[in-house]
Amino acid sequence: MGPRAGALANPGLILVMWLTAHWSRPQAEGFSQGGLDASRADTWASANTSLLQGFWCQPASQLSQDQLSALIRRMASQQVLLKAWQLSCLANLAARRGLQGDFALHPPDLLLFYNLAQVREADCRAFTRRAAQGDTELLANLPDQRAALQHLALACLGGLPPRLSASDLLLLGVLVCDMDASSIVASDPHVLQNLQRCPRLTPAQQAALNTLLARGRTMLGPPSSWNLEGLQALGPLAAYISPSLWMQVQEAVGLAFFGSMVATYRTGTLSQRDARRFVTSFLEAKAKSLSSRPKRGTGRPCVRGNITAATLQDNLFLLHYDCSQLEFCLGSRVLRANLDPLLQHPLPAECQRVVKAKLAQVYPSGIPEEQLQLITSLVYLYSFTEIGQWNITSRNTVMALLASDVALENQTEAILQKFLDHKGRVTSALLVAIGGSRLCWMSPQQIQAIQPSEFRLAGALDISSCPQSRKNVLYTKAREAFGSTRTTAAYYRLMRPYLGGAPVEELQYLAQANVSMDIHTFTNLNPQVLQNLSVDKVTTLLGQNVGDLQKARSHPAISSWLRSLNRSALGELGLDTDPSSPSGPSGPTRLTTTIPNTIPWAPHLATTSRRPGNEAPTSGSPPTHLGYLPLAVALPSSLLWLLYWGTLGPGGDCSWGTCTMASEHSNVPAPHAGKLGLVDGAGRLPRPLCKPPVHGTWPRPTC
Repeated sequence: MGPRAGALANPGLILVMWLTAHWSRPQAEGFSQGGLDASRADTWASANTSLLQGFWCQPASQLSQDQLSALIRRMASQQVLLKAWQLSCLANLAARRGLQGDFALHPPDLLLFYNLAQVREADCRAFTRRAAQGDTELLANLPDQRAALQHLALACLGGLPPRLSASDLLLLGVLVCDMDASSIVASDPHVLQNLQRCPRLTPAQQAALNTLLARGRTMLGPPSSWNLEGLQALGPLAAYISPSLWMQVQEAVGLAFFGSMVATYRTGTLSQRDARRFVTSFLEAKAKSLSSRPKRGTGRPCVRGNITAATLQDNLFLLHYDCSQLEFCLGSRVLRANLDPLLQHPLPAECQRVVKAKLAQVYPSGIPEEQLQLITSLVYLYSFTEIGQWNITSRNTVMALLASDVALENQTEAILQKFLDHKGRVTSALLVAIGGSRLCWMSPQQIQAIQPSEFRLAGALDISSCPQSRKNVLYTKAREAFGSTRTTAAYYRLMRPYLGGAPVEELQYLAQANVSMDIHTFTNLNPQVLQNLSVDKVTTLLGQNVGDLQKARSHPAISSWLRSLNRSALGELGLDTDPSSPSGPSGPTRLTTTIPNTIPWAPHLATTSRRPGNEAPTSGSPPTHLGYLPLAVALPSSLLWLLYWGTLGPGGDCSWGTCTMASEHSNVPAPHAGKLGLVDGAGRLPRPLCKPPVHGTWPRPTC
């Protein structure tokens, strides 16, 4: 058996071949096209979006400057959405290759992670305008970088002007989302276009928005002159309009806009959060404008007429039937036959409770499974005991119930348990469908019941939002699934999402392996474990990314660790001697413009309870209506790298772009050696024989 046959026996490649055999032909062809052969300078310029989303810094570090530049430009042209951990290390890699100056051709999201101290004054406005097109939520774990970006923007303006002009707002872009209410109120009316890009507004910013609208100096004019087209042009901002303003809008305009918002919600293009916020405000205005309103509990009969299937098709249904009339006028037979169209309306919480009570009357022994798939918006109302009455036998039911963003911790565990009690199994497809954040709410026993093979096939799941106790359990499960990985590089790639539960021994091992951990992963480590790492270990663990500590020094976990260090240690890290300082010795930028001490930026929002009307942004897997996301769609982008590392064979590990000469029997000990079936009996990961990488051979260096 020759060397080629031996390579085919590699477990990583076997897994890839097994998976591709189960994909449709177009997917398999997309995965296997030779678009990533670095021996050709134009290769990266033609890589498809799926492959680019699987970007991984360590193998990319072997690209030449021209190839890396082509890769980044391709990402920009294809509008590839990368995660924060990918962007942070890519920004550092681009800076080391001298590519930061080409920022005009780079993705806006990438600019958010660049070293702002290297932005030339002549490029200030162009850089800020480009960066302000990005998603600043990606900087959630880098508070100091976000603050430095705000300082840079003000420096470009020569300080905060008394009133932000239209041109100023064009420069600031999404950065306006971090501004305080007084600055928003004092801005040119074009500020509405900036605010439309904000994922959410603080209460103070909402008040500022309503002040602007009430003054009548925006494109809409005074509320009494608003029209349907103007309101629709507000986009998501319409959900923040106060009841007092809705009372001033002409009735015909208000009704037309209400109907259009409900229609948009029913087609799935308006979020449940925004729809419910709008409906609640509008109905409150309607209630105040009426001289009388039927009160719940007065015994008043149905005065609007019985609700029928045709009634529920009307987008103005909620204007005709308030929650008390819903209780009186909705019959059991109509509810049973029309549950889906009823719940397609953005019901206020009070009306949702009415529907839940009626369902209990119609189904005293528990809601039938075919109806369960329709009540996703009501799941948060049910207790563990009530869910215990349900009969859940289908994976589709689980995905429907947990794909909703309103199911909470108690509901997640209970729904999965009912499924498991009926001999259900948590498969990789189910894990991908419900997202990594749902793992946070599974019980430890449910997590342990997941087969390692299914965990492996699920790929990288984002568990950064999990409590520490769950991260610890998930780390153990990940070790069970990935502990026998044959190369350090592949092991780290697979384990990276789960290192938040890693013990100090694991991190010391990874530091020894020179993995160059990205700052996003580092901020998600167990804070107590982090306290046990020395400066030398942290410096080695972060490797080429150690400079990113400056961008995250106010992050709670980082700040706590820095406070434990003396001045000498801080100096070794290149930080100033005051751990509480928001910026380094040289400040956030090289610009000579004086920046005012009082910066008009609003404090960043804290994560809130994910109840209707009060949802936090999802921090797990990207929102998809999972329902029915096939595994073949979820995995190809990441398996590119598995193919690469897998084909190195049992003796290959040019892990980090620099191959180390080693004797045939030289080994690097794996963490927890011998516990989880690592490659050899001694529990060691093989340290391969490697030659120095040959230029132009990526992604298959000579080892």
